[in-house]
Amino acid sequence: MTDHGFGHRLTRRSDNWIRLRTLVLLRWGAIIGQVAALIIAQRLYNLTLEIGLCYLTVGVSVISNLVAAFIFPENKRLSEKETLTIVTFDLIQLALMLYLTGGLHNPFSILIVGPVTVSAAALSSRSTIFLGSTAILIASILIVFHLPLHTEQGTILRVPDIFLFGNWIAIVIGVIFLGVYARWIVSEMRAMSEALQATQMALAREQKLTDLGGVVAATAHELGTPLATIKLASAELAEELSDNEELHSDAMLIREQADRCRDILQTMGRAGKDDLHLRTAPLSAVLEEAAEPHIDRGKSLHFNHQPEEKAADTQPAIFRQSEIIHGLRNLIQNAVDFAQENVWVESSWSADKIAIRIMDDGHGYPSQVLGRIGDPFVRRRDPTPDPRRPEYKGMGLGLFIAKTLLERSGADLSFANGSDSFRNRAAYADRTGAFVEVIWPRAAIDAGTNRTQSPLGLNQPIRS
Repeated sequence: MTDHGFGHRLTRRSDNWIRLRTLVLLRWGAIIGQVAALIIAQRLYNLTLEIGLCYLTVGVSVISNLVAAFIFPENKRLSEKETLTIVTFDLIQLALMLYLTGGLHNPFSILIVGPVTVSAAALSSRSTIFLGSTAILIASILIVFHLPLHTEQGTILRVPDIFLFGNWIAIVIGVIFLGVYARWIVSEMRAMSEALQATQMALAREQKLTDLGGVVAATAHELGTPLATIKLASAELAEELSDNEELHSDAMLIREQADRCRDILQTMGRAGKDDLHLRTAPLSAVLEEAAEPHIDRGKSLHFNHQPEEKAADTQPAIFRQSEIIHGLRNLIQNAVDFAQENVWVESSWSADKIAIRIMDDGHGYPSQVLGRIGDPFVRRRDPTPDPRRPEYKGMGLGLFIAKTLLERSGADLSFANGSDSFRNRAAYADRTGAFVEVIWPRAAIDAGTNRTQSPLGLNQPIRS
């Protein structure tokens, strides 16, 4: 499965994702906090402030919020430029308030970090760098340029120079650290969200294909008896009408067309795919079905199915779930894509678990990403196609989708390189490439667990 262009479409779709109402409510909270701080400073601590200018600065924010709330619709979503303009305005308004109330001597100066954190969570890296640089510049200016805080007795309130420098350092570090931290976390959340959407799309597509094949198979199954009856009746008619050349030809034509209908139905889908009896299948059959699209791609696929040493039971029949088939198919595709000549697909089972191992003779996983395999978007887009699989232009979603789907079915996945795992096993010396092991608790997928012997009943129509 390829995911070319998927991330780009989702990114463009998420450009205008912040509602104006959200920022308006946040700003009302900031305005209430500023007014409360002014009242407490003036009434409780008797500080001498440029109270008129302070309330004027707050008033500008009030007016801008009222304009935004009453002129624009509540569900308006802001573009990158509009959001940056609002957040920059808030940063400048906060800078003016700090200028009027002691600069970095004011303990509320740490709030300069706030707009930068909002930008890191909502805007692009370029906008965040611009806002972060502006915040650091404002903090640097406020060290020197500000109106001092006076008590009622005329005493200037100021912190020692070493603490003033410490406040500036704290703001700079806070801007950089919290900006990078928020940006990193939000980026990973977005990547995970987009990858999960891709997983759901892949699973839905696999389910639709399975259902379509089931419709065809069920049709072939149900029409088998009528077609056989038509064929038999037409053969008898042809024999009885052998002395009438025209009617004999018509009877033979009916027989040929019945055969043709049977052949067409057989070629349109796998027989019995929606049959209740084949909603389960032997473990080896499910693996071979998952590998089927990659059998004729120029690489040799070797299958080996055997119980573990202490397991005496026969091969288990498992549920043919779309998650299992599609997840295994992605893992096998990855192995075929990067193998030199051979891919090994092995299964084993015991009384309490079922294990599948997929190996190849390629170069294996890069050591720098081995610990992150299964995370979405590990692979960066590269305009130069990989010479080992020139048709592939994905973003690392294939293994993530496989891992997510298989884990949903109860599996536990581990990834390694064969050159490390089989170093001391001579029989596995040629399995130098990627090594994936998928292990289920047997009860999770074994169709024989708690299986009753009651009749399955009639095949049911597929419901969308």
